[in-house]
Amino acid sequence: MPDKTRKNLRPKRKKTTGASKARGRTTAHKAELEADISPWTEALFAAEILFLHATPVYYGFGVPRGDGSAVVIIPGFLGTDLYLMELHGWLGRIGYRPYFSGIGINAECPNLLVQRHLNQTIERALTDTERRIHLIGHSLGGVIARAVAGQRPDDVASVITLASPFRSISTSRTVVHATEAIRQRILQEHGRGVLPDCYTGRCTCKFVDSLKRDVPDSMFETAIYTRDDGIVDWRYCMTRNPEADFEVPGTHIGMAFNPSVYTIVADRLAKAQSSE
Repeated sequence: MPDKTRKNLRPKRKKTTGASKARGRTTAHKAELEADISPWTEALFAAEILFLHATPVYYGFGVPRGDGSAVVIIPGFLGTDLYLMELHGWLGRIGYRPYFSGIGINAECPNLLVQRHLNQTIERALTDTERRIHLIGHSLGGVIARAVAGQRPDDVASVITLASPFRSISTSRTVVHATEAIRQRILQEHGRGVLPDCYTGRCTCKFVDSLKRDVPDSMFETAIYTRDDGIVDWRYCMTRNPEADFEVPGTHIGMAFNPSVYTIVADRLAKAQSSE
């Protein structure tokens, strides 16, 4: 058979369009994020709320007293300040000046949340107390807290993360799909106002760059995690410093209501203020 005929019989290759390349990157990115985690155990967080109210710690007994310094608390993915009301009230009872983050729902480009909302709250807390502040973040809120700590080392005395995967993201399939939906909405809403890889670990914005830095030596850091986490891989929620990492029993969602967490938070805040 002539060479020309053989060439004509070869199957034609499909041209790869920009859209199909983007879909391929998205699919690969999803596969990297997914972990074999069952979220069903997270329903037990309701029991943690009930247990919290039955413990002396919740009422301020048996924990170190605060010195009136500001503590800014930051909610997790798809959460608002509202679910952190228990933590907010408790911090006030033990002697701190708590501040809600003011970011609204945590379903936006973190870089924009910090620039447009969280920095305003931090400035107000600094002005009110005239001293360095403490940051506590739950889940994605803790990732944001560490990024802010890296950006503002002179303003932050300590940072505490609650089940926050700041080392890398590995989560359940349900959360991966929700994250991708939020990412697409961010890109549609902000267009060129955000980078193409926004809401991924590949983004090159100031927020992601800050996460790559270690917390300064002048700052007290704490990472609280649970091996029973039904949302993220707990191994990515640790600093790898045994003096700063604390394991507790319980759920991912319940970290905001866990009496063991509250006890550790009170102790670490007291140590941070004594090291000032």
